[in-house]
Amino acid sequence: MTASRVVPDDLSTIDDEAFRALVTGWLADHVVGEFAELRGRGGPGDEDVGFDVRVAWEQVLGEAGWIGLGWPASHGGHGATIAQQIIWAEEYSRAEAPARVNHVGEQLLAPTLIAYGTPEQCARFLPGIRNGTERWCQGYSEPSAGSDLANVQTKARLDGDEWIIDGQKVWTSLAHVSHWCFVLTRSEPDSVRHQGLTFLLVPMDQPGIDVRPIIQPTGGGEFNETFFDGARTEAGLVVGEVGKGWQVAMALLGFERGISTLAQQVGFARELQRTVELARRHGRLDDPVVRQRLMRAHTGLRLMQWNAERSMGSGVPGPEASISKLFWGTWHRDLGELMIDLQGAAGLVGPEPWTGAAPYELSLEQKVFLYSRADTIYGGSNEIQRNILGERVLGLPR
Repeated sequence: MTASRVVPDDLSTIDDEAFRALVTGWLADHVVGEFAELRGRGGPGDEDVGFDVRVAWEQVLGEAGWIGLGWPASHGGHGATIAQQIIWAEEYSRAEAPARVNHVGEQLLAPTLIAYGTPEQCARFLPGIRNGTERWCQGYSEPSAGSDLANVQTKARLDGDEWIIDGQKVWTSLAHVSHWCFVLTRSEPDSVRHQGLTFLLVPMDQPGIDVRPIIQPTGGGEFNETFFDGARTEAGLVVGEVGKGWQVAMALLGFERGISTLAQQVGFARELQRTVELARRHGRLDDPVVRQRLMRAHTGLRLMQWNAERSMGSGVPGPEASISKLFWGTWHRDLGELMIDLQGAAGLVGPEPWTGAAPYELSLEQKVFLYSRADTIYGGSNEIQRNILGERVLGLPR
């Protein structure tokens, strides 16, 4: 299927009602065939499902102009308002379109490049993200530097016109299917903590990089160990200043916990609706405790949306963005527990033989339950988020 560009270059020329009609009409015409068969699959814990189809879908989105809606027009975006970006997220969820495959590129790296990158870097990398043809992964966490990211030990040294990178990253989401990785490295040998770090853009397809999948309880292999052994990248692919990568890295995490949560909430809304249907199917919808838990989940999702809207209007996010990560990580874990609780003992076992499912195949609810245990850990654990808020926002002592 081919798609023609349908999004106006300047979205300020279209009101919200007309924009919603444009979105709903386009999705109705294009979420068909193999795309409709996925029915919103491919979210957290479910990433291996229909991956090739979702890659094709990403390119359809790019051809039509739906990627980079909120980027400024000067960088190939459409300057969509906050309201328009919310409309896109809402209607995408209602259409049960396939889960996206390049959230990291569009929602994390692109805004960081626009804020801190050079014009040459933006011109080189934004088009591939916008067209849905280049995927990115994040090289932050290490075996001894997870929530304590300032303990990064992966080293980078400048050798002529190239950086040489040695070290190990872990929990590198989708590294095995990504074209590029943004890597936080220690470029000053005697530096400690937040000093002497450099933010590099590194091609994944080279002999010096070894990616090893980590199989999760869900059965998928989204996470990876990534080993750098003499890996190389161009000297000019530093985002920000050499030795001052911490500022860039923190700004990117701010985008992750602010603007990008709108895309994440598409999946959350779909999961919440499945949970309501699950309660109805098991005759639990009139149970006052279940209704209270469902209402708490509904309220929490709205709070997430409002907080994301507030964050989107505040420029480059600061430490206050940790509120979002702390909130949604806990919310998603609680939703996974509710999904299993509604099923009772049946939620703890695999499918019955007569359902035709493969042996030991997990239901989507079971995948959410298992995967969401990690939500309060990766990207900075709940404990770390509370420390950031206490020390850097409230001014409390360490």
